[in-house]
Amino acid sequence: MSWQIFISAFSIGLLSSFHCVGMCGAIAFSLPTQNLPQLKKITAIVLYNTGRIVTYATLGTIFGLAGRQIYLGGFQQWFSIIAGCVILVIAIQSLLRYSFFHLRSFNKLNLFVQQLVSKFINNSSLKSVFLLGMANGLLPCGLVYLAIAGALGTGSVDGAAFFMMSFGLGTFPAMFALSYFGFFINISVRNTIKKAVPWFIAAMGALLIVRGMGLGIAYLSPELTNTAQHTISCHK
Repeated sequence: MSWQIFISAFSIGLLSSFHCVGMCGAIAFSLPTQNLPQLKKITAIVLYNTGRIVTYATLGTIFGLAGRQIYLGGFQQWFSIIAGCVILVIAIQSLLRYSFFHLRSFNKLNLFVQQLVSKFINNSSLKSVFLLGMANGLLPCGLVYLAIAGALGTGSVDGAAFFMMSFGLGTFPAMFALSYFGFFINISVRNTIKKAVPWFIAAMGALLIVRGMGLGIAYLSPELTNTAQHTISCHK
């Protein structure tokens, strides 16, 4: 896989990890591992974070299938613009603390995931800790949506799965440290991070829009070729 994909996804994950500590820190801090023997404690924390990464990679695979069809259909420019607009809406909702869209099915999914988290969080077995991590990976998060948009842009199933796995690896160090050492980042720092995250998401959404416009700007907005128009015929 391309190092460019790994570096970009890992960097997003690394930046996102500060947000994760503030938003999902309660779960990581509450892992039933504090009274476990040292080796089993480390194993449980690694399994918890591995569960999150497995969920992210699975989401990458699922959305990668859709992204591949978009790429083959030559709609990647329009998709990039639409994805950027959706991400901007998410950022604006976070800034205004007001939801423009109320999706009943989304709320049901969120409730279901929270019930899964509640089911596994009090069980210290390695299996339950792993499943808790998988459930945590499904919790709504604007930065996960941003990573999914980036995964879709790879244009392949393998690339999308690898992108999301790399994103998860970027969140690993901070989340592991939080669970192992059992501390929270200072409240003022967490609040500063929470305020900065919507602006970061908005910037990435704007970047996706500019990229989709194909302005011919190297790296920022390159001209994207229409795959559908470059199909090679096997007939003479």
